[in-house]
Amino acid sequence: MANVSSRKDIVAFEKLPLPDLPESTYQAILNSALTYPERIALQFFLQAKDYKKSYNITYQELLDNINATANMFRGLGLMDTDTVTYILPNLPETIFTVYGGETAGIANAINPLLEPLQMADIMNAAETKILVTLAPFPKTDIWNKVSSILDKIPTLTTILTVSPANYLGFLPKTILGLTTKRARVPNTVKVLDFNKIIKNYSKDKLSFNRKIDPEDIASYFHTGGTTGKPKIAQHTHRNEIFNAWSLVNAFGLDEQKRFFCGLPWFHVNGVIVTGLFPFMDAHTLVLGTPAGYRGKGVLDNFWKIVEHYKISFFSSVPTVLQYLLEVKKTNEDISSLEYAFCGAAPLSNKLFHDFEATTGITILEGYGFTEGTCANSGNPRYGERKIGSIGLATAHHHMKIAILDESKKYIRDANVNEIGIIIARGENIFPGYKEAIHNEDIWVHDGTYKWYNTGDLGRQDEDGYFWITGRKKELIIRGGHNIDPKSIEDPLSKHPMIATVAAIARPDKRLGEIPVAYVQLKPGISSTEEELLAFAKEHIKERAAVPKSIYILDELPLTAIGKIFKPALSKRQIKETFEKDLATIKEIEDYKVEVSFHEKKGLLATISTTCDLNKEELTNKVNEVLGAYTVPFEII
Repeated sequence: MANVSSRKDIVAFEKLPLPDLPESTYQAILNSALTYPERIALQFFLQAKDYKKSYNITYQELLDNINATANMFRGLGLMDTDTVTYILPNLPETIFTVYGGETAGIANAINPLLEPLQMADIMNAAETKILVTLAPFPKTDIWNKVSSILDKIPTLTTILTVSPANYLGFLPKTILGLTTKRARVPNTVKVLDFNKIIKNYSKDKLSFNRKIDPEDIASYFHTGGTTGKPKIAQHTHRNEIFNAWSLVNAFGLDEQKRFFCGLPWFHVNGVIVTGLFPFMDAHTLVLGTPAGYRGKGVLDNFWKIVEHYKISFFSSVPTVLQYLLEVKKTNEDISSLEYAFCGAAPLSNKLFHDFEATTGITILEGYGFTEGTCANSGNPRYGERKIGSIGLATAHHHMKIAILDESKKYIRDANVNEIGIIIARGENIFPGYKEAIHNEDIWVHDGTYKWYNTGDLGRQDEDGYFWITGRKKELIIRGGHNIDPKSIEDPLSKHPMIATVAAIARPDKRLGEIPVAYVQLKPGISSTEEELLAFAKEHIKERAAVPKSIYILDELPLTAIGKIFKPALSKRQIKETFEKDLATIKEIEDYKVEVSFHEKKGLLATISTTCDLNKEELTNKVNEVLGAYTVPFEII
């Protein structure tokens, strides 16, 4: 596999023809199993304190389980275009469900942290026929959530339950079975034990004939939606295969490596970057506890886990890197660890430098989105890494910066370093959302090709590297978790005292951004932040979306045509946040923060001050308190 060392090499490489790729995700895993049947495909440990006790399966066993799972789904009535939804933590059965579901029909991921009614909305939008979910289990509320909404999903016929107790010893498993109570379910829905029922189905081969076309829908991923129906992105088999291949191609690994997965499998990163990528290239995936990085003791024992399993790569978000930076390494040998992938949210320059300097691990920062399957660009493994950039477009995937008008119509390509909208096309790009109403205005036609409008503001430098400078679509990214402002604004707007509401992001050192809201009350009415926050907690479905603060203004800033001007509110949040932190520097008595739009950097904070410190001392002091933010700043 060619090593990519510069943009020139990448341009030349893109002109090479694509290899023959598997037609489906099933075929990709089948190929690995046929070539390396005895190689370990998956290692799973249930608890961080017992990280050395792993459940291991070979590639042949992985294929066997996917065969049996797909056959079981077919036996329960799932057909090519039917949907199997999974609401599960990270378990081996989750992996079997994803690829078995894509083989027999369509797999649909749901975040177990969502509220019950939101889960029901997604299942109805996906027309769920079979649900695979967690059985009642101590310290988890998944079954309680699911059982409360079963009468709201008319297409549902079967529930398959999975219990983590299967990975405990006989005695704990037996005790749990005796003490766990099951909730009532509708008479029209069968509730079956996944691990018992699967034994009735063949694992040697698929028991049904299905010719999967690469353009067939493989999976559904929920990305939000505020028009009454959830916004569900459809991925084809070609989308997933091509995106995994682009990562295989970018790394060109000649020997077996071990990938650690701590990100959830309801997210595309888990399924593609730490799932299909290593499986397609016959590497080993280490699945660390059902809760991944959130699991008790996982991050605290991370360096020990790396040493024990000889981990080569792990995928992360900035909050994970920040936490690991604070975990003191003792005598662990982590020489096997080559790269940390980081995406989902911007990475501050300070965290980037501090992490690499402290751990000696190379960070590869990238960029992706659900509509682009997962990974769309990244800093090259062999070439120059530009800190703060999202790197270069992956091979045979196309990205550029476009200047659009107010109606999102194409005007022209942007000049070098000119800020515009990032648009993309190629085999990574999905065919559209499941509901037609969500597909309005998402495509851009430049006269030759159709491009997907990412909604992200960015620029492309003279070397071809892309830089994010803002988000036109106004998403709030909290610790790598995307929050649609509408999911905050719509519920709050129903408050009888609120006339207008705007949700935006506040900079946060650990999470990158946190949601806050500004409201304008109706004339002659008064309220308090406490009262509005209580209303928000009760009515906003997604816990992560509940604003940390709600500010009451006499008037919200408006554009010339009467729309809320959110950039003014964003500037206000940056200014207030920075000024609060600068106040902790005792040597600075007089300072001023101004936030403006910079032609290359987007929103930029300019700090002016008079003090007795010299320039180097002042810079160090300011970097110490502001460097962990992703908002760029300069000192005058």
